[in-house]
Amino acid sequence: MNRVEKIREYVDEILLNKNNDRDRRMAYVHLYGVAQACAMIAKKRKVDIELAIIAGMLHDLYTYKRKDEVRHLGVEAIQEVIKNHRLDGTTWLHEVLPKWGLTTDEETKILCDAIQGGVSKDKKALELEKVVNDANVLQFYFYNPIDPEINFDEKRIEKLISEFGLTLY
Repeated sequence: MNRVEKIREYVDEILLNKNNDRDRRMAYVHLYGVAQACAMIAKKRKVDIELAIIAGMLHDLYTYKRKDEVRHLGVEAIQEVIKNHRLDGTTWLHEVLPKWGLTTDEETKILCDAIQGGVSKDKKALELEKVVNDANVLQFYFYNPIDPEINFDEKRIEKLISEFGLTLY
């Protein structure tokens, strides 16, 4: 089994244990959607596709996992998890990725730096960070582009759509 599928098994194991059905559905849709968008963007930009998919699968995993653990503490606790999700998530990933044994130390650092964002000067991590951030934007946009409650950065969406030769209208 390849590393992407093994990562998906770990992700699925965490998500299947979520108590909240709506959160579980959103987690699956979002993580798998971002991973797919990462694959497309990485292919186009000639960034490591395998690491991009893995980063997409892992980028918000800790947030979904942790929200269940603090839900009983109330809305404020959940908001705190969301506020600190990048740093806390990458701290957690630095612990679990070596246990899973699927990434080298260098890959773990690249993945964590890319997911945390704004911490690395490493070219691979910076490229991967851009891929994950753009994939995240596209996933939210394509999940429901007509939702009036969501404020999309239209210029960024247009730029990304144009990069892939698509049109919005």
